[in-house]
Amino acid sequence: MDPGRHQVDYHIWLNGEYVPRCEAKISMTDRGFRLGDVVFDTSRTFDGEVFRLRDHLDRLYRSLKYTRIDPGMSIDEMERLTLEVVRRNEEVRRAANDDYMVTQIVTRGEGAAIGAARANVSIWIDPIDFARYAPLYESGAHVVIPRTRSYSSDQVDPKVKHYSRLNFVMAELETRDVDPNAFPVLLDPDGNVSESIGANFCIVTGGVLRTPGGKSILHGVSRMTLLELAERLDIPTSQEDLQPYDVYTADEAFLCSTPYSVLPVGRADNRKIGSKVPGPVTRQLLAAWSEMVGLDIVDQVAERARASGGG
Repeated sequence: MDPGRHQVDYHIWLNGEYVPRCEAKISMTDRGFRLGDVVFDTSRTFDGEVFRLRDHLDRLYRSLKYTRIDPGMSIDEMERLTLEVVRRNEEVRRAANDDYMVTQIVTRGEGAAIGAARANVSIWIDPIDFARYAPLYESGAHVVIPRTRSYSSDQVDPKVKHYSRLNFVMAELETRDVDPNAFPVLLDPDGNVSESIGANFCIVTGGVLRTPGGKSILHGVSRMTLLELAERLDIPTSQEDLQPYDVYTADEAFLCSTPYSVLPVGRADNRKIGSKVPGPVTRQLLAAWSEMVGLDIVDQVAERARASGGG
C-alpha cells in the first residue's frame, strides 16, 4: 500500500471541516500535543462497512467521561459524522479495493489552563499495513516481553484509550533490539502479562482460550468479539492472570486488534509456541471472524499486500 496516495486522496473531518488527510493540522499549543491530554478510539472497515462502530464509540465516551474532556457533541452526533466521513471516502476506497481504520481523536484543546480549553475533535482515516501482516498468518508473529512495564492502574487506568504512550515506545525500542519485526507484549507492574501496542494478547492451553483479566489491559473490542465467537464455537475461555511461563508453554498464541483481527503468534522471546501455526483454535476463530464480516480476512490481507508490492 502506498501511504502517500492515501494521504492525498482520503479526507478527514477536523473541527467541522473536511480536509485532505495530509493537510490536517492543529496548533502546537494544543494540550494533546504538549501534555498527551487526549483520548481516541479506532475501528475499521470491512468491505467499506465500519465494524462495531457503536461499541468503539461507547468506549470512547467512557474515556472522555473518565478524563473529563467535553467533545462538544453527543455520541449519536459522533456516530453520524464518522459514517459521513466513510461515505465521503467510499469512491476512493472502492477504486483501490481497500479497507482502512477510522479513528476519532479528541484533545482537551489549546492553552495552559484546563478550564479555558475547547476540545479539538477529528475523525481520521489511516491505511492498514497489510504488507506487514500478510506473511505472519502463515509463519506466525514473534512477540518479545520487554523490560518496560504497562502503566499501573494506580497511575492511568488502562481501560482509558489515550495517547500517553511513552512506555509503549520504550517497549517497542527494546523489542526491536531483539527482533526488528517483533511485537512487544508488556507485563503489568505485578509481572503478569498485559497487552501489546494497540492489541490484546491471548494464548490457548489444552483447548482453552486464555486471556489476561481486565485489571491491567484495555478492554479491546476485538478481544470482546473473540470471546463472543469462542462462546458460539463452544471453545472454553478463561480470563486470568498469566505469566511468561504460561506464554512459553502454550499450545497456541495470537494477538487481536482492529487492523488485523486475529494474528497468529509463532514465537515468544525466540521460543517456539505450539507445533503448528496457526493452531486449530486460532484457525477456528479466524474462520468465524471472516464469516461474520463477509470476507476472508487472510485472503484480503494477502491480496492487498500483493497490490502494494509487499507480498
